[in-house]
Amino acid sequence: MHIALFALDGLFDTGFTCLLDALALANKFASAQEGSAPRFDITVVGVKKKVVTGQGFIIPVKPVTPALKPDWVVVPALGAGSPEVLVPALMRPDVRQATKQLLAWKNDGVKIAASCIGTFILAEAGLLDGQDATTTWWLAPLFRQRYPQVRLDETRMLVPTEVGVTAGAAMGHLDLALWLIRKASPELAHMVSRYLLADIRRSQAPYIIPNHLAQADPLIQRFERWARDRLKQGFSLNDAAGALATSPRSLQRRCQAVLGKSPLAYFQDLRVERAQSLLHGSGMDVEAIAAEVGYEDGATLRTLLRQRLGKGVRDLRADLL
Repeated sequence: MHIALFALDGLFDTGFTCLLDALALANKFASAQEGSAPRFDITVVGVKKKVVTGQGFIIPVKPVTPALKPDWVVVPALGAGSPEVLVPALMRPDVRQATKQLLAWKNDGVKIAASCIGTFILAEAGLLDGQDATTTWWLAPLFRQRYPQVRLDETRMLVPTEVGVTAGAAMGHLDLALWLIRKASPELAHMVSRYLLADIRRSQAPYIIPNHLAQADPLIQRFERWARDRLKQGFSLNDAAGALATSPRSLQRRCQAVLGKSPLAYFQDLRVERAQSLLHGSGMDVEAIAAEVGYEDGATLRTLLRQRLGKGVRDLRADLL
């Protein structure tokens, strides 16, 4: 399998090296196996002769030529972790040139992947329009507002589509690398994951911080503060809208546009976050925690935690051990 890593100035060093190291490790194990274990031909390409990473390291890259037709192109993230830095970066000439090249590769049948902020470059090219996708969770509000034609679900870690695959934040690059290796050989992927003490994660949900998402919009930030003070009391859309001096419809629409979910769903996210905090540090039993976050019994809370985080109470508490 020929994989081209499409490097751009200011790339996120950790994500880039995660990809390189995981694929190189797979090749090492493939060489040691008897028979015809798959290998990965890795090429670092770009629109410039050399790339300077976010940490200032210089990476020589091969030019993109008409003869270059890899099986997969992977776009590592840019080291631009805030909207104020990312939006101008997306307007750079090299990024614009990269989007045109990605479209050309897609038209030639090349599969395209990206993780973290790299997914923004795919979206800029229009490659994700009408597709399911994920991205770095803390920039999901910006992604959702900038690319309304993409069906974004930032709770997922990996989202395969007909174009290729998108992966989640930061260390999602490693999940992406393991996913690519597994497509070629589940045995190799298993070996690499054991050496790296890592495996493909299904969800970003346990890592999402609701407060960080709320900061993307003044109304949502006010709603978040209002909701935190009322977790025990239950949720009323009319009460929330009245307290925020807006209409229920406007609050619904704003939450959907920024967060991709209803006000009630975000209210439940805050309950889950508070319950997680109490599970980790309070010593309270589940029934007491359920009452603290506004549920009548522990069974309801247990169900919600498993639905949202993919883990039960015992697993969540074991995470701290």
